[in-house]
Amino acid sequence: MGIIMWLVIGGIVGWLASIIMRRDAQQGIFLNIIVGIVGAVLAGWLIAPLFGTGTINQGLSVASFLVSLVGAILLLAIVNLFTRGRAR
Repeated sequence: MGIIMWLVIGGIVGWLASIIMRRDAQQGIFLNIIVGIVGAVLAGWLIAPLFGTGTINQGLSVASFLVSLVGAILLLAIVNLFTRGRAR
């Protein structure tokens, strides 16, 4: 998958995760892209092997999109633990 697709899909995943975790007002598009891509990598290590699916880094499908979204949500939950002392 090309770098442009990583940026676009990573931005969408990061944006959706920030809305779910109620951090959208605190993040811009750059941080949404970073959260989406890093969340996809995190999900690739932790979640994808459990379900036998890939992430957006290996190809785009509904399952890989959802796994990447869960990874981005986990990443934001970890950030919330360190910045606010509790996860939302």
